[in-house]
Amino acid sequence: MSFPARLLRAGKDRPTGPPRPGGETGQLEKGEAPEGGPEPERLLIATLSLRIPKGMWTMVFSTTNPTVRLEVLNQSVVNPTVSVSDYWISGSPPGTWRREIADCPDVLKVDPLAEVGEGSLYRVTYRNPPVVYVFRGLGLPLQFPMRIQNGNIRIEVVARSREFEKVLDYARKVDPKFQVVSIRRRPLRSHLPSLSPTQQELLSRAMAEGYFAVPRKITLTDLAKKVNRSKSSVSEAIALIEEKLLESALRPSSLVS
Repeated sequence: MSFPARLLRAGKDRPTGPPRPGGETGQLEKGEAPEGGPEPERLLIATLSLRIPKGMWTMVFSTTNPTVRLEVLNQSVVNPTVSVSDYWISGSPPGTWRREIADCPDVLKVDPLAEVGEGSLYRVTYRNPPVVYVFRGLGLPLQFPMRIQNGNIRIEVVARSREFEKVLDYARKVDPKFQVVSIRRRPLRSHLPSLSPTQQELLSRAMAEGYFAVPRKITLTDLAKKVNRSKSSVSEAIALIEEKLLESALRPSSLVS
């Protein structure tokens, strides 16, 4: 993911003024929605950088090891308060960090998986951090990967203006000096495919179960059993969803960066 050279800062040293056509950027003032107010028919795609709340294992681990880089690759729900995610952690063979991560109070289980590139994969089961409940309450999907280093996390937010402002409110409470690293806006209808409620529900369930993960965490047969549908029905439905998503992604649109 590339980021513009100029940062849109949430702190006092940021340039002022909302993003403007032609690539100009500026500050989102405290309590101010982009472009001066909510835009129900506009979608914001933004990258935020903020400090991780104290007590989270990723905060403890990354500040203890400030040169180590982490990437959160996915998230699956275990129950309403517990999730499991795969993390890529730079620099050491599998298992090196297992005990240190497991000692954090919000971590329930750690499984070293494999050596990948210049780091290793770990599967961590943990109690949900506050951001999970914020996104869940707003009905927003978490975007991956999330990048972490030395207590800072970069997350991507894809939301309508109203929900985006609520995410900013949360970010201000966690870290008054958080930064809006990049922001784009586009018409809502040009970004979101016209999925029916049934299709949206199936897509959410398939993502949560890891059907689209690499490697795949659940077979089509098992997914069909979980949603109480036939294998052929689920296969056809997912194919149609993927077609709509692809058509939406390839549809020409005008972006402001």
